[in-house]
Amino acid sequence: MSVRRASAPFDPALLTRIADRDRWCLFLDVDGTLLDIAPTPDGVFVDPSLRDLLFRLREAFGGAVALVSGRPLANLDELFRLGPWPAAGLHGSERRDAAGRTHVSVPDCDRLALVRAAMRRFVAEMPGVLLEDKGCALALHYRAAPEAEWTLRRAMEDWVARLAPDFHFIDGKRVFEIKPVAANKGAAIRAFLREPPFAGRTPMFLGDDFTDLDGFMCVELAGGLSIAVGDPMTARLHLASPREVRAFLSHFIDRPDTP
Repeated sequence: MSVRRASAPFDPALLTRIADRDRWCLFLDVDGTLLDIAPTPDGVFVDPSLRDLLFRLREAFGGAVALVSGRPLANLDELFRLGPWPAAGLHGSERRDAAGRTHVSVPDCDRLALVRAAMRRFVAEMPGVLLEDKGCALALHYRAAPEAEWTLRRAMEDWVARLAPDFHFIDGKRVFEIKPVAANKGAAIRAFLREPPFAGRTPMFLGDDFTDLDGFMCVELAGGLSIAVGDPMTARLHLASPREVRAFLSHFIDRPDTP
């Protein structure tokens, strides 16, 4: 996957050109967007100020705020402790709507068993490489072993060839992941946009990685706003870090609605 041109830097004046909050809905990636990326997936922490910001955003946007993440829903719930929030997990394989109903759309995950066993043997011989087992998705993190990238890539290509056409692998920030082909964040956002309180609103999506490009495309096709965080990717707006994300989001709470 190629990286397209970088987005424009954050301009606070943009906020004055965004329609009132009653016309917008908000979709938020987690790792690298709301939270700084940690050395391991379980090394992140949601501080009380972020939790308070999310609750206030939900009130400001009339409930039209959802998390859209590669993490499983159960992990998002444990991490954020927000209650039955609208959220998409496993890149859209799992989705909980605003009414609290959970929708699951995955292929036969039993097919991952042989690859899972092979990955475990592989990781045992690769110091610094971590296997994250998400059930219907498997991720190899190599942040602590960057020299292993090409060895891991070749192994992932071999494993995923056994699982085609239902699964493919995606390239993230120091992580390779095997996931269902049908699951992507754009499809999850489109599903939310068909339901209240998101229906009829213009979508805004914040993400930081290649796995978020489907979501960017979805909101742009809907006339919305795509916002890339950190490394340059094509989006309507670019924010430097999760810290800047929080500052950006706080404007929707602190400012009056634009006429």
